[in-house]
Amino acid sequence: MKINTNDPADLSAQIAKAIRDAIIAGQLIIDERLPSEQELAEQFQVSRPTVREALKRLAAQSLIRTQRGAFGGAFVNRIQYQDAYSQHVTTSTLLLSMNDVSFDVACEARFAMERACAPMACARRTADHLATMRAEIHRQSQPGLSDESWCASDVTFHRAFVDAAGNPVMSYQLAGAVEAMQPLMNMITFTARSREKIIDLHGRIADAVETQSPDTCDQLLDELATYTAELAANVLTARANRDAER
Repeated sequence: MKINTNDPADLSAQIAKAIRDAIIAGQLIIDERLPSEQELAEQFQVSRPTVREALKRLAAQSLIRTQRGAFGGAFVNRIQYQDAYSQHVTTSTLLLSMNDVSFDVACEARFAMERACAPMACARRTADHLATMRAEIHRQSQPGLSDESWCASDVTFHRAFVDAAGNPVMSYQLAGAVEAMQPLMNMITFTARSREKIIDLHGRIADAVETQSPDTCDQLLDELATYTAELAANVLTARANRDAER
């Protein structure tokens, strides 16, 4: 593992990348103990505080874990999908909020991936998944529910649907789509949407999952995607017209 000490880039970031690349390449294996801070400082020809900062970066990414005691140190971590969810959601949120991804593109991708879950969700759903979906539908029908609470319920409903597929890779990939894209979609469409229409679609989706009807589930998700895209188009057009009149 090497870095370029003449590179103006943050040295701790370079060290973290070098160690991360070694882990990905299999040069450092799971549960292997990394060299000590002093040994890493000598290897990279930097100070121990710089190494310490690099290790903090790696720990924040769940790539390593630290242990205290005589047999302690920094060890290569076994990454679980749950550990990476929050980072995935944060990255997706930043991409969307910085307008690097348009609403139409985000909506198309999100629902295309979610529809891919339909056959698996219908085949593998459990009583707990169905109970969560039904509970959120009931919550959404409560009068006086705030927009923020509605959004949280909407996310929970779709996460239960995705998790019903029983595929951790799909759940991970859709973490960003549902938990990042869904709130931003709600922010744009909440003034124009019909809660009753969405509740009806959610109820029918839950019915399709319960009766193990993947084709019906796919059609309903397509209907929800079309409705969401139309809402956004209408809201954004109205917003553009108001701006033009000013």
